Amino acid sequence: MANTPQSKKRARQNEKRFEVNKARRSRIRTYLRKVEEAIASGDKDAAVAALRAAQPELMRGVTKGVFHKNTASRKVSRLASRVKTLG
Repeated sequence: MANTPQSKKRARQNEKRFEVNKARRSRIRTYLRKVEEAIASGDKDAAVAALRAAQPELMRGVTKGVFHKNTASRKVSRLASRVKTLG
């Protein structure tokens, strides 16, 4: 357990940051799930709309430090290619 005042404060800050990041990750996953569901249903218009909504959320996660830049880019790229193949 933290002993010094500084380490106690860092522990408190880490808890707060963990909760914020957890909420951000959950929000991004929800957007990604909407894209996945639209792809699974075969509705191209809905999939395109969901992807357009998900892209800025993913990139916001990058700027906030929740995801690595390449991870977000990879996810967007793979989703975009799957949406593109829909008829």
